Amino acid sequence: MKREVVAIILGGGAGSRLYPLTATRSKPAVPIAGKYRLVDIPISNCLNSGIGRMYVLTQFNSASLNKHIKNTYHFSAFSSAFVDILAAEQTPDNPTWFQGTADAVRQSLRHIEQQDFDYVLILSGDQLYQMDFQDMVDRHIDLNADISIATIPVGDREAPEFGILKTTEGIITSFVEKPSKDILADWVSDTGPEMQAMSRNYLASMGIYIFSRKILFDLLQDIHPDATDFGKEIIPSSIKEYKVASYQYDGYWTDIGNIYSFFEANLALTQDIPPFNLFDNSKSVYTRARMLPPAKISGTTLEKTIIAEGCIINASRVENSVIGIRTRIGYGTTVVSSYIMGSDYFETLEEMNNSVSRGLPKLGIGERCYIRNAIIDKNCRIGNDVRINGGSHLANADHSHYTVKDGIIVIKKGAILPDGFVI
Repeated sequence: MKREVVAIILGGGAGSRLYPLTATRSKPAVPIAGKYRLVDIPISNCLNSGIGRMYVLTQFNSASLNKHIKNTYHFSAFSSAFVDILAAEQTPDNPTWFQGTADAVRQSLRHIEQQDFDYVLILSGDQLYQMDFQDMVDRHIDLNADISIATIPVGDREAPEFGILKTTEGIITSFVEKPSKDILADWVSDTGPEMQAMSRNYLASMGIYIFSRKILFDLLQDIHPDATDFGKEIIPSSIKEYKVASYQYDGYWTDIGNIYSFFEANLALTQDIPPFNLFDNSKSVYTRARMLPPAKISGTTLEKTIIAEGCIINASRVENSVIGIRTRIGYGTTVVSSYIMGSDYFETLEEMNNSVSRGLPKLGIGERCYIRNAIIDKNCRIGNDVRINGGSHLANADHSHYTVKDGIIVIKKGAILPDGFVI
């Protein structure tokens, strides 16, 4: 493990754009790919890069995130590695909660400074990518930079959603936060022939930073003691005063900012050669090791589908879908272009019969259902002959059991949909 680097993973704010998936959990705790949580991505990237000391900063709905990290990341007594939760806390000298990314790190410095390190790697807890951070650290050292920012080439459509920057010989010379389309022409960069061929001509900040230790402490405690955000305040002001390097990353990266991007990122995993590779021996994604039986499938046509452990599937067809742990799907059901998150526990036969006798559907998805363009959160009970048909014909709406966003129907965690329910 590299001893000179400590990583800080930002747990994110209220995650309102990912509602209702964030109604009872923080963004980094949202399940992805059927068996992982979003926070597993930055933690796995750190471990694969030889960085073993990590702090996860949390504030909103943090119970499920805390539980996941506690149950997942155990290291040998002979290792210095750890993943520690730093929850927002009120103290005599600071009665406020975290006010933003920079403020969260500032309030956590008194815990972090006890470690021996030269560089701080700051990461977001809600992005999907595979990156070798050690390569970024080596480049930071080679350039003798004070701050490094991971950047990714983007096109005209995405550029107004990001902080865009210009560089000279790898050093950032100017930065603009979320530029309007009419000034984009002034921010074109040489991103290399391959990226330019795809019309990705702008360098966007990925929200991944390396700070040399003294610079970070000086910026947060002395120079900008009231700044709350890295992207809007600390980074733009530092470009004029410090040596800020760009580390250009050309691989797959997506910011899980809203329901649509979350949905697309999960369904992309079902492609023959997905942009995010879960099958790479050198870039393993780590998560909680559950002692679950293998999936059991009977009479089902499967097409471009990922199925996690512990599932019992009797559906007639599952296509272009991600099926999460412990999912039960009944006979005659069709699931198309959907993400079923699964369940936190199995129902016994006795419990199933008890549910049915009380007029409750069994845990999971019933018989003869049709589900399309949907995300079904954990522990839902969906009865027989239920139709959930998402698409552009549906207006955005929020109901007690489900939410519609951008044509995607999200069934809320623990929702109960009776037999014959139609959306």
